[in-house]
Amino acid sequence: MYDLKVLRDNLDHIRDALGRRGNDVPWDNLRALSEERRALTTQVEQLRRDLNKGSEDVARLRRAKEPADEAMATMKQVGDRIKDLEGSLRKVEEALSDVALRIPNLPQASVPVGNDAAENVEVRRWGSIPSFSISPKPHWEIGEGLGILDFDRAAKITGARFSVMTGAGARLERALINFMLDTHTTQHGYREVVPPLMVNRSSMTGTGQLPKFEDDLFRLKDEDYFLIPTAEVPVTNLHREEILNGDTLPLRYTAYTPCFRREAGSYGKDTRGLIRLHQFNKVELVSFTTPDRSYDELERLTGHAESILQNLNLPYRVITLCTGDMGFSAAKTYDIEVWLPSQQQYREISSCSNFESFQARRASIKYRSSGGGKDAKSDFVHTLNGSGLAVGRSVVAILENFQQPDGSVEIPPVLRTYMGGVERITIE
Repeated sequence: MYDLKVLRDNLDHIRDALGRRGNDVPWDNLRALSEERRALTTQVEQLRRDLNKGSEDVARLRRAKEPADEAMATMKQVGDRIKDLEGSLRKVEEALSDVALRIPNLPQASVPVGNDAAENVEVRRWGSIPSFSISPKPHWEIGEGLGILDFDRAAKITGARFSVMTGAGARLERALINFMLDTHTTQHGYREVVPPLMVNRSSMTGTGQLPKFEDDLFRLKDEDYFLIPTAEVPVTNLHREEILNGDTLPLRYTAYTPCFRREAGSYGKDTRGLIRLHQFNKVELVSFTTPDRSYDELERLTGHAESILQNLNLPYRVITLCTGDMGFSAAKTYDIEVWLPSQQQYREISSCSNFESFQARRASIKYRSSGGGKDAKSDFVHTLNGSGLAVGRSVVAILENFQQPDGSVEIPPVLRTYMGGVERITIE
């Protein structure tokens, strides 16, 4: 969220910098509310000065033993007027805050300007695209043929966009989760967290899902709780309304959780397979750091996500999202896209973002300068997060890139210990 004074004084600059990202922001209403807030604030401040002067006049009259009833009546009128104006000011600030919470973050200067995904910029590629003696099958055909993936029973149990993994498929999912967590904790220095899968409204607001994206969330009927769309939400909110010790930064966390998304805007997209489900597993990376180090941290975090794909020997590319394709809260985002042979294209498997102070302002997460005492100046941290990785999409990539002519799937060597020594998934 933007500071209301900064928003008022820089409204045109913010609107121009956001470009089409701010198309649905009611800028005229925002300007009118900002001006009304300024006018009401000025009136209240003037009346408070009048009230202070009136109090001095009453004290002077009483010391002189002169009548003070008229001065006191005037003071009461001023006090009542202040009370009325403060009520109006609160309503205006509530309306202004509601609009401000719906304004996206400003893109960082290095982010390419563009309208949509077609204008994203490729940064690098890694790995060799596999060749096949047969036409590569899509992962759902491979998984169903092996008897490890069942969409029909999932639809019977729940509905569309759910899956059931069984046997070696379930073990592969579990192996990936454990491999990712072990890598991030033992090699990359992240602290593992097991967070709640339900969060309150303040947590969703802090990371930017609310109020704008409520339709994309699953909400409980009898409690104002939401199922998490990603572990980013509970892990970032670990430090909501805290002042962190600058000496401890950066703080790095990793968490495995199921994730729940309505996919409200994805009608007709990826209707088959594991790419776009209402429930899926993901290992998340979250970092809190100082503003001067956050872009170095973004490169580091992205590299950690890439290392998982490198260890799995899965070809991928990294792209920088343009301004028109970037998420609501991000200042800069790298997407990592893994190669899917059946589609002959790269598909997103991780999104790594620097939010700068955008989330920290909403969630009131600050740090105090290193070496400072209680009275030292505090400032907002920068928060970052990225998938390390999306587990279901990792299963997709393994099934498709390591499929064999006989219908079996080779297990990447790094996962075989986690699979109990199994080197290949065959028909069950």
